[in-house]
Amino acid sequence: MARRRQPEEHENHERWLVSYADFITLLFAFFVVMYSISSINEGKYKVISQALIGVFNDPERSMKPIPIGDERPLSVKPAEPLIKDSEQVDAGLAQTSSDPLKTITDDVRDAFGDLIKSDQMTVRGNELWVEIELNSSLLFGSGDAMPSDVAFNIIEKVANILRPFANPVHVEGFTDDLPIRTAQYPTNWELSSARAASIVRLLAMEGVNPARMASVGYGEFQPIAGNDTAEGRARNRRVVLVISRNLEVRRSLTGTGSANATPDAAMKRAGTQTAPAAVAPTVGDKRVNSPSPTL
Repeated sequence: MARRRQPEEHENHERWLVSYADFITLLFAFFVVMYSISSINEGKYKVISQALIGVFNDPERSMKPIPIGDERPLSVKPAEPLIKDSEQVDAGLAQTSSDPLKTITDDVRDAFGDLIKSDQMTVRGNELWVEIELNSSLLFGSGDAMPSDVAFNIIEKVANILRPFANPVHVEGFTDDLPIRTAQYPTNWELSSARAASIVRLLAMEGVNPARMASVGYGEFQPIAGNDTAEGRARNRRVVLVISRNLEVRRSLTGTGSANATPDAAMKRAGTQTAPAAVAPTVGDKRVNSPSPTL
C-alpha cells in the first residue's frame, strides 16, 4: 500500500509585515517623545497663522496658484495710500488738548515700567521725536532676526499705544562689531536690517498703518558704547523705535540716525510746519541734501 504524501507547508510571503509594523510603532513612539519635550515658538506660530488667514480670507487669491517669491503681506488690513507731502498733517498744529508725542511717551513708560527699571528698555525724546530703545536680546536670539515670544508681547503693547496716532514711525537696527558670516546674513548690515524689518512687520500685523512706517539697519557703525567689553557690545546690540512729529522729521532722522541727530533750528522748523518738498533743509549756514522719500 502506497504511503500518503504529506501536504507541503505553504510558505508565508507576508512575514515582513510584522517587522514593518514594529518599526512604524517605534517610529511613532519616537516622534511622540520628541514632540512632548519640544518647545513651541509662539512667534513662528503667529507668523504662519497670519499668513494662512491672509490666504484663506482672500477667495480670489486662493483660487490662483501662489507665485514663487511673491510674499503676501502679513496684515490682512489693506494698506492706506501713502501720505503726500502736501497732505502731511502737522501734529504740532493739529494738536488740540495734548501733544501726541508726550502722550505716547507717558503711555510707554506706564506700560513698561519694569523693563525701564531693569535697563532693558529706554524711553527718551524731545519736541520732535520719541525714541523707544530695546536690547536685542529681548527680541531676538543670537545672530537671528526671528522675533522671540517676548518680542511679540512687547511689540503688541507698543502697537496698541501707537495705533491711534498718525505720527510717522521708523525702526532702527544696530549690532556690535563682532563679524557674522552666515548664508542668510553675510554681514551685520543684513542682520541689523532684517531685525528692524521684523519689528516693522510685527507692528503692521498688530494694526499699525504700514504707510506710516519704515525700517533701516546701521550695522555696527553707530555704537553708543565701546565694543571692547561684553557690556559695551550688549548695549550696542539694540533696536530703536522712533516716533517722529511729522514726515520731514523722520526723513531727517533716517538720514543720520537718531543717535547722531539733534533738534537744531532746521529740524524745529520741520517739526512745526511741513517743509516744502523742493527745498532742502539747512543746518546752520550749510545746505544739506534731503534723505530719499522712500526712507
